[in-house]
Amino acid sequence: MRLQDRVGLNIQDLRRAKRLSQEELADMCRVHQTYLSGVETGKRNPSLLVLERIATALGVDPEELFHRRKRKTDRAADS
Repeated sequence: MRLQDRVGLNIQDLRRAKRLSQEELADMCRVHQTYLSGVETGKRNPSLLVLERIATALGVDPEELFHRRKRKTDRAADS
């Protein structure tokens, strides 16, 4: 998996866990919702400054955005 895809999926997972919409998180990060959508889908390549703002808004250390996580679909395949 490409790093930008992993980061995007991690952001999406963290955002959903906090029950935030893309629009709400985008407002908190001071980016446009369509830009955040592109980051989550791996189509946009965010700067470190933007990643730091996203991590701060989500209340996590920026390194959490880079962790390899098992997704629900991966866990189901392992069973």
